[in-house]
Amino acid sequence: MPQHSLPQFIQTFCCVALLLSPGVACSQGSDYDQPYRPQVHFSPRQHWTNDPNGLVFFRGEYHLFFQYNPFGDQWGHMSWGHAVSTDLLHWHELPVAIPEKNGVMIYTGSVVIDHHNTSNLCATGSECLVAVYTGASETPAGGRQTQNLASSHDNGRTWTPYPANPVLDLHLTDFRDPSVSWKEQQHRWLMAVSLPKQHKVRFYSSPDLKQWTQLSDFGPAGDVDGDWECPDLLEIPSASPGQGSIWALKVGLNPGAPQGGSGEQYFLGGFDGKKFTPSTDPGAHGWTNFGKDDYCAISFNGLPSGQKPVLIGWMNNWQYAAKLPTSPWRGQMSLPRRLSFLHDDAGLALRQEPVVAPLRGSYTAIHATSTAGLDGEQIITATSPFELDLQFQAGTAQTFGVRLHSDRQHWTEVGFDREHAQFYIDRTHSGDAIGPGFLTKTTSPLVRSRPSDLHLVVDRSSVEVYAQDGTIAMTDLIYPDSQTYAIDLFSSAAGQPVSATGGSWVLQTVWK
Repeated sequence: MPQHSLPQFIQTFCCVALLLSPGVACSQGSDYDQPYRPQVHFSPRQHWTNDPNGLVFFRGEYHLFFQYNPFGDQWGHMSWGHAVSTDLLHWHELPVAIPEKNGVMIYTGSVVIDHHNTSNLCATGSECLVAVYTGASETPAGGRQTQNLASSHDNGRTWTPYPANPVLDLHLTDFRDPSVSWKEQQHRWLMAVSLPKQHKVRFYSSPDLKQWTQLSDFGPAGDVDGDWECPDLLEIPSASPGQGSIWALKVGLNPGAPQGGSGEQYFLGGFDGKKFTPSTDPGAHGWTNFGKDDYCAISFNGLPSGQKPVLIGWMNNWQYAAKLPTSPWRGQMSLPRRLSFLHDDAGLALRQEPVVAPLRGSYTAIHATSTAGLDGEQIITATSPFELDLQFQAGTAQTFGVRLHSDRQHWTEVGFDREHAQFYIDRTHSGDAIGPGFLTKTTSPLVRSRPSDLHLVVDRSSVEVYAQDGTIAMTDLIYPDSQTYAIDLFSSAAGQPVSATGGSWVLQTVWK
């Protein structure tokens, strides 16, 4: 063949070959250009995904494992998909890491770095990766969920199940989602695992990942209207340097979240190596995300010293997850968020900062004032994916914010409602309804003493919003007919000017 056509032939051959390998992504740009395909968020090339699993940084790579069905776009045959990145944004999808086998599905769990070969699963004198996950099986007596191990000696590419699995079995139908980390002070492994129907997180310790000793239980507490899932215990630094740290216990709730369906609450407090004790300060119990679409978020193990914890969640809701109008994939992940905490006059709050700056392209400064009232006044047009960062001076206006018009009949509204002390996203006019519970308005409490700022990341099928110095996070899926938005500044007080200053960035796609 002519020499100039060889690169295209190689790329085409690669893509055709990879289509035959479940869970392997093709790098061809057009393969990630379908309608609604996220351009700055991870999604598998094809098939179903839900919870992120086993987030770990090892030998220069961030590993994202995730619940995955290698055979279709509905939930089932749960296995661990796998992708790697060097910057938390550009992900390369790899073959299925840990597949369903012998009727045992591979549910959510952790990956740890066994630096000292405490498990004796690594090569002599070497470290390796060990996955700790829930195995879910059906037995004649009903379902059974147990905790299991697998090890990898090649940077997470292939995995060997531990022959003596399971390592923790309470003979329960619902006992899942181990969050495991190494505690140097105790020289022990710590596990936080969920007892969903009892609304408890149980803590265990182990010297070797195989023999586990029960330490304590936390719960019931906070919201208990659904199953408790996907716990994660992590130490979070203060947003103010030199102000110490606090412990956060994050727990998924499904169904029964205040916004409907699935959601995640957190508790801030102390952990003494055995027991978690929640703080009694205002704000110590909150929600990691007040939107409909961020569930089972977990943090990375193995981050370099000095880095803030990083959280990634599943951008979806069990109310309508099976109905999303996407093909050939169904499901995507949130942006990574770096975590810290605030302690101010209003109390405690978790603070989240999205990792997105490396994708920024051209910038447009915004200095806008609107007196048009609720009808709004256009300040900019932008095509997704884009980022918007604004600070408001609202005077006496009780309601103000921005309206993202995909056309004049469809819009998503993001705003501050001072009268009801709420921050909100209203997607009731955003586009495709998907199913019951989708076209809704999601709200969070508004703290008057915190700033009226707004940080939005808009992708082809989502709006992620961070407000009040990152102490409010709200993520909602949307399915507009157009990817170009006319962005209006609006206010409830006609004649009372509302100003917004800041800017907008074009975001570069993460798909080559």
